[in-house]
Amino acid sequence: MAINRQEASAQATAERPGREAGLSHEDHQAVRLWLRLLTCSTQIEQTIRGNLQAQFGTTLSRFDYLAQLSRFPEGLRMKTLSEYLMVTGGNVTGLTDQLVGEGWVERVADENDRRSMTVRLTKEGVKQFNTMAAEHELWLEQLFAPFGASRAKALFEQLGQLREVLDRSCG
Repeated sequence: MAINRQEASAQATAERPGREAGLSHEDHQAVRLWLRLLTCSTQIEQTIRGNLQAQFGTTLSRFDYLAQLSRFPEGLRMKTLSEYLMVTGGNVTGLTDQLVGEGWVERVADENDRRSMTVRLTKEGVKQFNTMAAEHELWLEQLFAPFGASRAKALFEQLGQLREVLDRSCG
């Protein structure tokens, strides 16, 4: 049975050495799988970081910060935002200071606890984030397009199943 061009490309990619190089193809399947996932994730992240810097002069951290706030138009407490971003409060304070200075974010006193501050996107922040988010999605579509829609969907479903297994295993 003949292999089509897309399958041949996928096979060559699967055989190309990556971070899992040096491990035999018969051994260490779990380690090889983990390293393959890590390599793919790192490559995608590096591409997105480079594109954000080149096109918008910004960082992935700032993009992630804005993305979190875009999901909560009423704003988030600084502590909650740092938990969602999985960074320290100091990191969030630094990013907040920068983005307030640029007019993309505003601090407001929390209605329920005046000792706490809530941060939210300004109209300009929403506009800037929406522009970046549209490009971000386009970059991802372009990255995954050669993989093929049906294979991408199948991989998405398999990774969802893996995530369920990991959730049960890891607590």
